[in-house]
Amino acid sequence: MREISCSQITRAIKELCISTNKILPDDLVDCISCGYDREQKDLPKAVMSDLLNNLQWAKELDIPICQDTGMAVVFAEIGQDVHIVDGDFEDAVNEGVRQGYCEGLLRKSVVADPLERVNTNDNTPAIIHTRIVPGDKVTLTVAPKGFGSENMSRIKMFTPSATKDDIVGFVVDTVKVAGGNPCPPIVLGVGIGGDFEQCALLSKKALCRNVSQRNEKEFYALLEEEMLKKVNETGVGPQGFGGLTTALAVNIETAPTHIAGLPVAVNVGCHVTRHGKKIL
Repeated sequence: MREISCSQITRAIKELCISTNKILPDDLVDCISCGYDREQKDLPKAVMSDLLNNLQWAKELDIPICQDTGMAVVFAEIGQDVHIVDGDFEDAVNEGVRQGYCEGLLRKSVVADPLERVNTNDNTPAIIHTRIVPGDKVTLTVAPKGFGSENMSRIKMFTPSATKDDIVGFVVDTVKVAGGNPCPPIVLGVGIGGDFEQCALLSKKALCRNVSQRNEKEFYALLEEEMLKKVNETGVGPQGFGGLTTALAVNIETAPTHIAGLPVAVNVGCHVTRHGKKIL
């Protein structure tokens, strides 16, 4: 049995909250750069240039890449041979978020109650998804999620009679309805299967996958490519000003489902779909 202290967890979460808000993963930067090269008209090309410049200036000035530093979403895979000591796991995660957002001078955007709307002033509590897995390690993934894109996300409970084209149409329609609101070019996480809440969780998890990696099943890898092509044919374009690059990637995650259902969720990520991982 391997022991991991809550202080280690807090420190890792703090570091991830800060780093993910300031530096975008290389695979996503490469996608934005390719989008710049692909654009043909002056306006969308200029917008893509501004996005790249913003990433560079954020790195050089050591400031967040977006003013909306998001709600902290934490995926935790905890090895079954790990014993967490010196405190409570969820308290340790939230302490890491508090330290990261306060010491990192990141915007605090969380309210304690959805209707009373009083800010917690430290961006806690985090959204925490925990899985028990084999092994003696703890893998922590932090994905700060801004709500300009989160608000454009949708879920639909299809029946099993729905076709692949129906699902593609739902994804494309989600993008059309969103327009420029989620700060395109976007990344789309699509969850298919499970039940109401699991398909939404799958779609959020999909946003944490490297955008250069396709689904391991060929059928869904091809479906990702088809969805991306059709989304980009909408012409929404960078920041909604028109162009060839509406989305940078579509990532699909799936799960078994009930014989009577076919849930589909689309989680929309903006061009700064942030995430980072640490293994303890």
